[in-house]
Amino acid sequence: MSLKERLTEDMKDAMKAKEAGKLKLSVIRMVKAAVKNQEIDKGRELNDEEVIQVLTREVKLRRDSVLEYEKANRPETVETINKEIAILMEYLPQQMTEEEVITLVRKTIEEVGAQSPKDMGKIMGKVVPLTKGKADGKFVNEVVRKILMQVLDSEDGSATSEF
Repeated sequence: MSLKERLTEDMKDAMKAKEAGKLKLSVIRMVKAAVKNQEIDKGRELNDEEVIQVLTREVKLRRDSVLEYEKANRPETVETINKEIAILMEYLPQQMTEEEVITLVRKTIEEVGAQSPKDMGKIMGKVVPLTKGKADGKFVNEVVRKILMQVLDSEDGSATSEF
């Protein structure tokens, strides 16, 4: 079953659940609308990988808005958005753990032979496709930056880092 078919089936289930499924129903409808808009833009149906990109973008938007609502002291809205994120995460592939991302980044740095912060683009170019949909891009960027600095610091003899 494709991801779009799964969304449609889950939307039907949420409709049948009446009150209990209202939040899930609204989130699924929003995702289906975002997918449909993307299909209109591209002029064709999206495959599962592209649907995952739409889901990832929707999760990112919500995570960004959570920070804003926390600053505005709106805990009820933060709670609702976190529930929406949980619903969206059900449709994304299993997320990579922090350790898996760190291991992947270290391995890639060795493969690329990174020597300076200028090599960050090379590293990200190799890591991003491997983590797409499985890890937050902002987090991956932070890990690459910290590990790259750690590697460079250790070459100077002053290694201090949390990774």
